[in-house]
Amino acid sequence: MNGEANGKVKQRAALWVVVVFLLGASLGSVSGYLFAARSHADTKPLSDDARRAQKVAVLTRDLNLDKDQQKQLDEAIHDAQVKFKAIHEASQPQIDATRAQARERVRGFLTPDQRPKYEAYLLKLDEDRKRNGQQ
Repeated sequence: MNGEANGKVKQRAALWVVVVFLLGASLGSVSGYLFAARSHADTKPLSDDARRAQKVAVLTRDLNLDKDQQKQLDEAIHDAQVKFKAIHEASQPQIDATRAQARERVRGFLTPDQRPKYEAYLLKLDEDRKRNGQQ
C-alpha cells in the first residue's frame, strides 16, 4: 500500500509540474503579445518628409550616392509623394462611398440587438483610422 501511495504522490507531483509549466507558457505568451501590441501601437506614423528622408538616407548608404544624386533622389521621391497624394485624394470619394454602402449592407442584416455593437465597432474603427492618418 505504501508503494501505491507513493505512486499517487508522484502522479500528483507530475501533474502539478505540467500545470505550472502550461500556466507559465500561457502567461509568457500573453505578456509577449501585449508588450508587442503596445509597443507597436505607441509608434506614430512618419510624416512624408520624414519618410522621404529615411529612404534617401538608406539609399545613400546602400548605393553610396554623392550629394547631387541625393538631391535628385529626394526630388524624385517628393514628386512621387505629391502624385500619390493627388491620386489618393481623387479616389477618396469612391472609397468613402464604397465604405458607406458596405456598412449599410451590414446594418441591413443585423438584428436590433446587434446594431449598437456594430455602431460602436465602427466608431472605434473610424477613430483608429483617423489617428493613423488614414481617411
